[in-house]
Amino acid sequence: MITKNTIDKVYDQMRVEEVIGDFVQLKRAGSNYKGLSPFSNERTPSFMVSPVKQIWKDFSSGKGGNAIAFLMEHEHFTYPEAIRYLAKKYHIEIEESQASTEEKEKADERESLYIVSEYAQQFFQDSLLNTEAGKAIGLSYFKERGFTDDTIKKFCLGFSPDEWTAFTDAALAKGYQLPYLEKTGLTIVNGNRKFDRFKGRVMFPIHSMSGRVLGFGGRILTNDKKQAKYLNSPESDIYHKSKVLYGIFFAKQAIAKADNCYLVEGYTDVIQLHQKGIENVVASSGTALTPDQIRLIHRLTPNITVLYDGDAAGLRASIRGIDLILEQGMNVKVCTFPDGEDPDSFARKTAYEDLVIYLQDHATDFIRFKASLLMQEAQDDPIKKAETIRDMINSIAKIPDAIKREVYVRECAVIMDISEEVLFSTLSQMLKKDLYEGQKVERKQPTMQVSRTPEAVEQRGINKLETLEHDLIKTLLLYANRECEFIDTILEQDEEGNLKEKQVQQTLKVYEKIFLELQEDEIELANPDFKQIYQLLMQKLNEDPDYNIDRIANELPIALSEKVSDLIMEDENRHLDDWERRDIIAKDKDAHINAMVSDIILNIRTLLVRHLIQEIQAQFASAEEEEKRELLETVKSYLQLQKLLAKRLNVVVNY
Repeated sequence: MITKNTIDKVYDQMRVEEVIGDFVQLKRAGSNYKGLSPFSNERTPSFMVSPVKQIWKDFSSGKGGNAIAFLMEHEHFTYPEAIRYLAKKYHIEIEESQASTEEKEKADERESLYIVSEYAQQFFQDSLLNTEAGKAIGLSYFKERGFTDDTIKKFCLGFSPDEWTAFTDAALAKGYQLPYLEKTGLTIVNGNRKFDRFKGRVMFPIHSMSGRVLGFGGRILTNDKKQAKYLNSPESDIYHKSKVLYGIFFAKQAIAKADNCYLVEGYTDVIQLHQKGIENVVASSGTALTPDQIRLIHRLTPNITVLYDGDAAGLRASIRGIDLILEQGMNVKVCTFPDGEDPDSFARKTAYEDLVIYLQDHATDFIRFKASLLMQEAQDDPIKKAETIRDMINSIAKIPDAIKREVYVRECAVIMDISEEVLFSTLSQMLKKDLYEGQKVERKQPTMQVSRTPEAVEQRGINKLETLEHDLIKTLLLYANRECEFIDTILEQDEEGNLKEKQVQQTLKVYEKIFLELQEDEIELANPDFKQIYQLLMQKLNEDPDYNIDRIANELPIALSEKVSDLIMEDENRHLDDWERRDIIAKDKDAHINAMVSDIILNIRTLLVRHLIQEIQAQFASAEEEEKRELLETVKSYLQLQKLLAKRLNVVVNY
């Protein structure tokens, strides 16, 4: 178990903008940051991060919270895993008390798969560096590829012994359970027999964006044609090949910094370029790029450069998949290497400065590149040329930005020597077809019926109190320590015994005003989440009047920190839409805090009085005559109070 001292250090040092910045490209938006949601497929940013409040809010999915909540949501970490990740990030030594056997057994299956995979990485790395066979076979292979010791250790490269059960036996001896070895694909079970999947292969661990081991790629070193050259882990609860990019953990910061991502095909391409200093590079692991993989890159940058070797046949096959990238609104460039070269071999023999210059000078816009390539192949063949034109317009139609589409059509008209009118007409037909297909799918979707039952109407009445409590907590979170002038109305008896109103002006902090008013009427918040937040806030503020309210999100349970982020970030939508740039002026709440606080409290009182009147009226049917008279007097008093509250709120009360 991680000690409280370690957890406190993590909370003190973690910065939400730094943690999220490792996964999402953030840009300044006033005092906050904004970026594309990592939880949905969007082209317009709806994700906000507040460095001041140390919270984040995703308006597209409704998720939010502090830095730990983000890691638990995005990386599916448990709370202890999130703490460990942050401790590693901020170089905090983890203090632990011994976990009991019972606590170990409570780890869920998903976590067990992660633990087994982490052990496998350590086993393979140890086999590579510390066994005779590993050094002679695996390490010599990596050295021949030009990888340094630092690179081998950084990418956690390894070697699986050329024995049928070496890994499985070692894992079982360490106490790891066979079902988890089988589910990760590390061990193959066939009846009573069990053996290692990656026997005799050099190993490439595949990491998530946060650095967790998800699976492995293994390369055979013999010429046995009966076996696949590369073998990947099978799909599991933690490894989905279509959602993972090799090297993303090591590349994410460089991608965001360079605002560009190089995409290659193989593991060694990534490692060789990274070793040379080109760190913003990832691989699709030999598969066609998927929408999930594209979104992974798009969260870090809208710019992608695809690196191809000189194989013309492979190039033609590969460029077909780039339409998916265009659909995501990304900017795509292509860079090819000389015949017989791939990114690995070219980087190995090229100096860093020359490599950088080559990548810059040979990166060509994809649409131009594709048009030129296909036209060269079509040459004087009219049929092929017509097919090429349709192919190009089909790619351009995938681009969501209308201005970009028009620019590309004009460029393609020049490259293909065909009129713009024909290309625009063809583009229009394709766009209409895509629109029709989309509408056809949409029409098949069932429509959602809105319920208007009596229960729904009653629920709206109940929710009115929750709305007021929501506004109360939000006001506390935003303005707790703000001093305001409050005008209170008190009742006094004159010489003749009549009640008269008298106004008194007080200077109070917002939290003092709210606390005193709720205490006076003995009001407790009905919503359990709001109640817990309110109690913690008041405890902290009463203990220390100068308490920094911005720390509250890190002092609440994860679920409540999400609620706090919802409340605080509600008004930040205007930054997402650039209201200021478009001269849209939002109402200045800060100038009317005192009136806002008073209105919320008066409305809560009014609603509670109304509920009390309804409760008393419900007792009339079963009450005795004497009791009815008493109930009537009580109702009369409450009605007078309701009238007074309505007067102060400037509303009309209907009896």
